[in-house]
Amino acid sequence: MAKIKLTKTELKAQGDALKRFQRFLPMLQLKKQQLQAEIAAIAAKLDEVVAREEAERLALASWVALFSETGAPLDGLVRLERVLTATSNIAGVTIPVFRGIQAATASLDLFATPPWLDSAAAAVSALLALQAERGILERQRQLVTQELNTTSQRVNLFEKVKIPECKEHIRLIKIAIGDEQTASVTRGKIAKGRSRPTGVADEEDAA
Repeated sequence: MAKIKLTKTELKAQGDALKRFQRFLPMLQLKKQQLQAEIAAIAAKLDEVVAREEAERLALASWVALFSETGAPLDGLVRLERVLTATSNIAGVTIPVFRGIQAATASLDLFATPPWLDSAAAAVSALLALQAERGILERQRQLVTQELNTTSQRVNLFEKVKIPECKEHIRLIKIAIGDEQTASVTRGKIAKGRSRPTGVADEEDAA
């Protein structure tokens, strides 16, 4: 524990610090709860997107078989150009929010390519969108988890270090001030007794 001054000025400073820590702690605890709830929501959304992505992969498998039979070009059919995002704020954390993708589909010769190629391109686009959304959700979880770790450290610091430390400082200072006041009174009585004539002191004591 750091050395403190055993004075009334320091007592006030420690009291003010204790009030400040006790005022901020509930806000930090609430923020921690909000972040935990948000991480759970992101995880649930991520599970949903992963499941949809897997379903799209399975659906795309039939198209892959057709591509292999016809020799149509699967690679390069759809190209992801840009992931569209916005930003949102969660408990003081700025996170990206998925808004969609911009994708380019290869030019198709309607007479030289099979008619189901458009449907295959749509399936590939859907898969790319889900992959992009998954990446954004993973980034959200990373950012919110980092903030949760920081907030948890602050909660622990206030609960386990700062508040107990201030209380202990206040206790020690009060004891020291009380001891000093007692000693001061004692010294005053001794000084008063020495300053009186002997006869007067004896009479007062007798009385």
